[in-house]
Amino acid sequence: MLDVNLIRQNPEAVKEGIASKNADPKLVDDFLALDENWRKLTKEIDDLRAAQNKLSDERKIEEAKKIKDKIQSSEGELKAIENQRQKILYQLPNLPLDEVPVGKDETGNVVLREVGDKPKFNFSPKDYLEIAEKLDLIDIERAGKVSGSRFGYIKGKLALLEFALVKLAFDTLAAEGFVPIVPPVMLKEEMMKAMGYIDSEKDLEERYFFEKDKLFLVGTSEQSIGPMYADETFNEEELPKRYVAFSTCFRREAGSYGKDTKGILRVHQFDKVEMFSFCQPEKSKEEHQLLLSLEEKLMQSLGLPYRVVQLCSGDLAQPSAATYDIEAWLPGQPSTGSGQGNYRETHSTSNCTDFQARRLNIRYKPLKSEILNLKSGFVHTLNGTAFAIGRMLIAVIENYQQKDGSVLVPEALQKYLGFKEID
Repeated sequence: MLDVNLIRQNPEAVKEGIASKNADPKLVDDFLALDENWRKLTKEIDDLRAAQNKLSDERKIEEAKKIKDKIQSSEGELKAIENQRQKILYQLPNLPLDEVPVGKDETGNVVLREVGDKPKFNFSPKDYLEIAEKLDLIDIERAGKVSGSRFGYIKGKLALLEFALVKLAFDTLAAEGFVPIVPPVMLKEEMMKAMGYIDSEKDLEERYFFEKDKLFLVGTSEQSIGPMYADETFNEEELPKRYVAFSTCFRREAGSYGKDTKGILRVHQFDKVEMFSFCQPEKSKEEHQLLLSLEEKLMQSLGLPYRVVQLCSGDLAQPSAATYDIEAWLPGQPSTGSGQGNYRETHSTSNCTDFQARRLNIRYKPLKSEILNLKSGFVHTLNGTAFAIGRMLIAVIENYQQKDGSVLVPEALQKYLGFKEID
């Protein structure tokens, strides 16, 4: 949620910011009109209450009763205005940071760097699914029989490889001070809304929702980590507060009809290791770079080539003020140009500034606040992928495939497994 004072004081800047994220600038005008009425009516009610109290003290009962009736009527009107005002406020996306390139959609994203050497094969590299099915590592057909499309069984040594990836991520990030956590995968409606992931019909289409229980299945564990501290206040010395979480995630993939329909690249259910951080506002940009560097560290530990992409304003999610993606090189995928191979997203990290914290009322008390009479402020929240397991399995299979159809295990994972090769 945006700071109401920011909207009041800098409406044109807010209009420009939300327009760059493809939101309607008229929302700002609509909000300000309602906000002005809300403020006027609030003052009127306060004045009426003062008059009522004075008349009560003077024992003017009948006049006080008339004012009481007027207060009740005005409060009903105020509540209606407040509901409209709040509805618009929740439609306003977070504003992009200054360094975010302006663009309408993913075509405006900027490749910052390419890292690592792409593998060179003395044979034509195969698609991961062809390799995995021959080795009996992925079973799409039986999963389809049991659950429908966009599901898969991960089997044998590939299942063991999944948990080796999880252990590598946990070991690496625990050493960096991240607290390991396994969070709930079901989330109250008000908490999902507070995180900024169901603000539109498009958002809702992507989520699994249990109507009877009013619970959402998480699309990523950050959605249940952020609300952990709702209505709480950190002491500044506790920050940054960092977590690394493992969870199963669920997405409808409603907007991907016809895309990646076979295999495990785009599925309804997948496992993920996620990073999350609560920090001071002035340190969130630095924290964002830390999360990105850790994502790169994990990719480099596996010897996987990748590129870092900065998302433009029009490709940012509702809560995000800045996002970087990491795209792994997949040599077995169809190319969008000449040759073979393609980059596909495996990681994302976002700085959501105080957007989620305002909705969740998560604050921090500055150091020496009592001595210097400093007020508490809202923390900044950030998230970042450690490993999206399914896509990492794809990257390993395709980059480490051998001519005979076997797959080498990256050295960093071998210590968690009893084998160096999948055959």
